[in-house]
Amino acid sequence: MNWVRRDGYEICFVAGAGEDLDEVGDVDMWVTFADGQRWSGTVFTLDEARRLMDRWKDAGECLGGRYFYGWDNLMVRDPGIPAMVQVIDDLVATGDYRSALRPVGLAED
Repeated sequence: MNWVRRDGYEICFVAGAGEDLDEVGDVDMWVTFADGQRWSGTVFTLDEARRLMDRWKDAGECLGGRYFYGWDNLMVRDPGIPAMVQVIDDLVATGDYRSALRPVGLAED
């Protein structure tokens, strides 16, 4: 797990073993606020979504790869944890994390 600490919250990214953190295009994450509230999501780059949809086209999933969905999927343009941190920071600053991420309750000690 890769933790990024901020004033009032921290972000945890769960990248795969051996993944290049500057190039990761699909990663689960959550934000934990100072009050213990947690919000989760899966961050995808546009390129990663396209790759998955192309694979689904061949496999026949999701109407032959014609759509992509997820309750807590967050689409970003640029790969890598540093770029994703910028996006999460903006979502927190604007309060839009409430729409983009899924509330998962209080963090456990």
